[in-house]
Amino acid sequence: MAEDAQSLDALTDEPPSWRRFVPFVLAVIFAVALAVLIYRADHASDLRDRAIALQRHSYQVMLQAKTVEAHIGSAETLLARYVVSHDAAVGRQFQDQWNTAMRELVALERTTRTNARQSAAAARLRTAMSERGATLTEIALRVRYDQALGALGQLEATRKEPSVHGIADALKSINDLAEGERRRHNVQVDYSESQVDRLNDSYGVIGLGLLVAVVGALWFANAALNERVFARRLAASEAARVDDLEVAVSQRTEELREANARLQREMEERIQAEQSLRQLQKMEALGKLTGGIAHDFNNMLAVVIGGIDVARRQIARDPEKAAAHLDGAIEGANHAAALIERLLAFARAEPLQPDQLDIDKLIAGMEHLIARAIGAGVKVELRLDGGDWSIWADRAQFESALVNMAINARDAMDGRGTLRIATCHVTLAENEVGQCAPGDYVCLTVSDTGCGMTPEVLERVFEPFFTTKPVGKGTGLGMSQIFGFVSQAHGVIDIVSSPGEGTHVKLYLPRLTPDQAAAGQERSATGEDALAAPADVEALTILVVEDDPRVLRSTLAALSALGHTGIACDHPSKAAGLLAQRPDISLILSDVLMPDMSGPEMVAALADALGKRPVIFVTGFAGDKGMAAQIGGFPIVRKPFTVTQLASAIGEVMAMRRDQRQASPAA
Repeated sequence: MAEDAQSLDALTDEPPSWRRFVPFVLAVIFAVALAVLIYRADHASDLRDRAIALQRHSYQVMLQAKTVEAHIGSAETLLARYVVSHDAAVGRQFQDQWNTAMRELVALERTTRTNARQSAAAARLRTAMSERGATLTEIALRVRYDQALGALGQLEATRKEPSVHGIADALKSINDLAEGERRRHNVQVDYSESQVDRLNDSYGVIGLGLLVAVVGALWFANAALNERVFARRLAASEAARVDDLEVAVSQRTEELREANARLQREMEERIQAEQSLRQLQKMEALGKLTGGIAHDFNNMLAVVIGGIDVARRQIARDPEKAAAHLDGAIEGANHAAALIERLLAFARAEPLQPDQLDIDKLIAGMEHLIARAIGAGVKVELRLDGGDWSIWADRAQFESALVNMAINARDAMDGRGTLRIATCHVTLAENEVGQCAPGDYVCLTVSDTGCGMTPEVLERVFEPFFTTKPVGKGTGLGMSQIFGFVSQAHGVIDIVSSPGEGTHVKLYLPRLTPDQAAAGQERSATGEDALAAPADVEALTILVVEDDPRVLRSTLAALSALGHTGIACDHPSKAAGLLAQRPDISLILSDVLMPDMSGPEMVAALADALGKRPVIFVTGFAGDKGMAAQIGGFPIVRKPFTVTQLASAIGEVMAMRRDQRQASPAA
C-alpha cells in the first residue's frame, strides 16, 4: 500500500516550476520572432509597393511625353496638308491636334511636378512649344488669308528654327530622366522582392518552432495556429498582388512598344509627305510661272526686239523713225520691268519706298490716265472726301494698285458701264474689318456695274496667277499685287460682290502718323537737294562690280557717257586687289546678288580697304528680308535703269559725301 501511494504521488506531483514556464517562454520567443518577421515582411512589402508606384510613375511620364510628341507631329503634318489643300476642315484638325498637344503638356507638367529635373525639362518644353505654336498659327493665318506661297516658304524655313530643336531636346531630356528613374526603381523592386522571398522562407522555420511550442504548451496552440494561418494568407495575398502588378507592367511596356512603333511609322510617312509636297510645290510654281507670265512677257519682248531690229534697219535712212522705234522698245522694256516689280511686290522681296501721299490729290491727278487705260466706253465718277487725311505708302505701288482695280472693273463691265472711285475717312475698332488694328483709316472704294463674282471666285481672288479672263488677257497678278501693297502698308482690304450686282473693292489704309509726316518732310528736303547734285559732279573713277558681262559692258558705257571712268570687276573677290592698285577710285558701284559672295558681304569683307568711299548697290531683286535689311542703309539703283537715273544716284551720293566733309571740321 505504501509503494502504491508513493507511485500515485509521483504521477500527481506537479512538474518543477521552470518546466511549466518553458512552453510559455518558448511560445513567447517564437511569438516575438513571428511578430518581428511579420513587421519586416510588412515593411518590405511597403517598400516594394512604393518602388512599384514610382516605377509606374516613370512609365506614365514616358507615355505622356510620347503622346505630346505624337500630337505635335500630327499637328505639323495636318498644317502641311492645310497649306497645300486650303481645306478649312484640315485647318481645324490642325488646331485641334495642337490644342490636344498643349493639354497633354499640362498633364505632363502635373505628373513631373514632384521631380525638379523633369519639371525643369517640362518648363523648357512649354517655352519651345509656345514659340512653335505661334509660328504655326502665323502660317495657318497666312493660308487663311490666301498667302499660300508665303506660307509654304515660311513652313519650310521654320523646320530648322530653335523652337523645333528645343521641343525635341526637352522631350528627349524628359524621356532620359524617366528612363533613369525607371531603372533605379527596378533595382528597388528586385531588392524588396528578394527580401520578401527570404522572409517567406523563414516562415517554415518559425512554423516548426510554433508547433514545438504548441506540443509543449497546448494553451498557446490555438493562438499560434491562428497567427501562422494569418501570416500565410498575408504573404499569399502580397505575392498575388505582386504578380498582378508585374502583369500590368508587362502589358504597359508592350503598349509603349506598340506606340513607339506607330510613331516611327508616322514619322516616316510625314517625311515622305514632305518630300512629295516639295516636289509638288516645284512643279506647281513652274507651271504657273510658265503659263501665267509667258504671254505678257513675250509680247513685251516682241516690242523690244522688233523695235530695235526696225530701228537698226532704218537708222541710216530715216533717223527720226529709227528713234521712234527705239522709244517703243524702251517703253516695252519698261512694261517688262513693271511686271517684275509687281511680282516682287507680291512676294514681299522688293523693299518699299513709302512717302506721305495726299490720296485725293493723287487720284484727281490720275483721272486722265485711268480714263485712257479703261477706254471711252466706261464713265469715270470721282467722289473724293478724304479731306486732309494723308497716308504713308509707296506712290508707285498705290498708282499701280489703282490702275489694276480700274482695269479689272473695265473687264468685268466688258468695256461698258460706270466706274466709281470714292474716298472717305473712317475710324475702325479692332478687327472691325478683317484683322485691322484700331485707329484712323482712309478708305478708298472702287465700284463697278459689271458682272460681279461668285463666292467660289471671290474666295480665290487674291491667289497669284488665278484669273477668270481668257488666255492671253491677263496674268492673274493684279489682285495679288493689290493685296501685297495693302499688307505692306499695314492696311486691310474688303471686297463685296455677287453675280449680276457689280463689285465694290475697299482699301483701308492707315492715316499718316506724326513720325511718318516728319520722315516725309525730311525725305522731300533731301530729294530737292539731290536734284541739283548731278550738275556739280566732276569726272570720277568708279569701280563697277558685276558678274554678268553684258550688264557690266552696259554700265561701263553709261559711265563713259556721263564722263566718268569705269573700272570693270567681274567677281567680288577681285575688288580688294583693284582698290589697292587704283587708289584714285572714288566710288563703288556693285551688284547685290552674285556668285560666291553677295554685294553686302563684299563690302563687309573689304572693311579698311574700302575706307570712306561711298557704295551704290544696283539690283533687280533684293533677295529675302535679311538681304533687304543689309542693303537698307545704302543708295540703291533699280535694274533696269537709265543713264539719267544713274547720274542722279551718283550725284546724290557725292553731294552727301561733300556735305559730310564740310561738316567734319565744324564738329
